[in-house]
Amino acid sequence: MSTGLHLTSDEFDRMVECGAFDHLNRKIELLRGELREINPAGPLHDDLITYLTNWSVLAASKESILVTSQTGLDLAELSSRPEPDLLWLRRARYCDRHPSAADVKLAIEVADSSLDTDLKEKGTLYADAGIVEYWIVDAKGQCVHVFRQPRDGTYTDRSIFNRGETLSPLVAKDAVLDLNDLFAVE
Repeated sequence: MSTGLHLTSDEFDRMVECGAFDHLNRKIELLRGELREINPAGPLHDDLITYLTNWSVLAASKESILVTSQTGLDLAELSSRPEPDLLWLRRARYCDRHPSAADVKLAIEVADSSLDTDLKEKGTLYADAGIVEYWIVDAKGQCVHVFRQPRDGTYTDRSIFNRGETLSPLVAKDAVLDLNDLFAVE
């Protein structure tokens, strides 16, 4: 009988440092000790990330929030190194470590083909880590799933915002995201 090899975040980091994944022509992340391939992004996914990045940089407080895109997140206690599409982090320099859950004010995933994984697996992972707010931008459904108040591996406050509505992060109530504008098709 064989079993899968589970890695810790430290083992994953050492493999990255020594170039163990350099030959792969695909992107991977570590989730609960398992290597997972990330689907290549299509134009709609990229467009939504670009829009959200620009909105975030303009809307977030430059004194207290750092906006990053597809940055590794250190969830070592959960043997995980996900790379959320967008993070609002406590403003700091992260040159000697990856941000941790305690640094995250908002995590955003854009789901074009990954909605099920983002809703279930990553939702539970981020809740287990204590990430205070998690948004899933559902490209096909043209809505945003909002998760707040993590407790015991789940979010106790769950909402869905649709076109015609606006949304603000807990950390910045004056940062208003207009979903009609987000999902506008030209």
